[in-house]
Amino acid sequence: MKKLFYDSAYIRTFEAKVLSCEKGKKGYEVVLDQTAFYPEGGGQPSDAGYLNDVKVKEVHEKDGEIIHYTKEAIEAGSDVTGKIDWHRRFDLMQQHSGEHIVSGLVHEAYGYDNVGFHMSSDVITVDLSGVLSEAQLAEIEVETNRKIWENSEVEITYPSREELDKLDYRSKKELTGQVRIVEIPGYDVCACCAPHVKLTGEVGIIRLIDAVKYKGGTRVTMVCGFRALKDYRMKEDNVREISRLLSAKPEESALAVHRLQDEARMWKEKLVRVQSHTMERILDNLSGDVENYFLFEEDVDKNVARRFVDEGKGKCHGICGIFLGNAADGYRYILGSESVDLKAFSKGFHETLGGKGGGKSEMIQGTVSGSEEMIRSYMESAFK
Repeated sequence: MKKLFYDSAYIRTFEAKVLSCEKGKKGYEVVLDQTAFYPEGGGQPSDAGYLNDVKVKEVHEKDGEIIHYTKEAIEAGSDVTGKIDWHRRFDLMQQHSGEHIVSGLVHEAYGYDNVGFHMSSDVITVDLSGVLSEAQLAEIEVETNRKIWENSEVEITYPSREELDKLDYRSKKELTGQVRIVEIPGYDVCACCAPHVKLTGEVGIIRLIDAVKYKGGTRVTMVCGFRALKDYRMKEDNVREISRLLSAKPEESALAVHRLQDEARMWKEKLVRVQSHTMERILDNLSGDVENYFLFEEDVDKNVARRFVDEGKGKCHGICGIFLGNAADGYRYILGSESVDLKAFSKGFHETLGGKGGGKSEMIQGTVSGSEEMIRSYMESAFK
């Protein structure tokens, strides 16, 4: 089988003869005498497209044969016209070529290797063997785009074994047989079997949109070309909407959010103070002979709620508790007692009210279902 995608990554249509077509688990498995469909490999997903009017869903290489998985059968011996989904192919070429430039620059600048590479339908993730700071990644992004704008030719070579032994190139695994080298002069030399752009300028632009520490190194999320434009438009739309909601200029929206956060923090602190005073008044009004006391509220600060129970259990002969929530969504509870073993009590409590939680004998917390009436009824019956 002739692999036309190695002759040129820009072949969009081709003629071929069907050597075989067999029914398989993924549909029909079609083998041609030649193909421009790139099979999944080298970190790049397979091409998609059509053979005549029959859709090619995915392409894989197995035992030296390239198998085209189709929804319909194609008669063996017939001639077909293959049509590559060029929008998809070019997008994948942009992403993969951009990744090579980034990985090459990182390797040259910091000596880190690309130890993992995944290309999804939205982004690329690259796992680097060392940690990079935000400033270092910003520098790599600038240098990557500078190389793109130089519009250098991407060179594909097939060096002999002797030439390969003298060549300094990147590869994530030991290679045998004929090795295909993709070189971006002055920036990267890497063993790779996937289609790439002819000129770096075709990558368009690269954005490193996220980076996190991962397995002792750095996982970088990036987009290239049309994906970078899509990412920019999505974020621009979001910033525009945020600025509209905040009545602020787009470039001042972050400052406006900080102001809102400060205001929200101030109001939360005020609310907590009010809740604390309310809880204190409730405790002050508890009579000295109260057995059990249970308070039901929609929402109370968790520290205020815990403090209420912690102080209330000393004023109740039995259990003091607070239930936060409602019958529809369920309740979060805190129960405290100086006389009842709540850890033992919780088993029947949870079984009856469909709850879960834990703690110590003097204080437990968790969640339960049911209405306030059901919960109060259980508590009353439990201590009769």
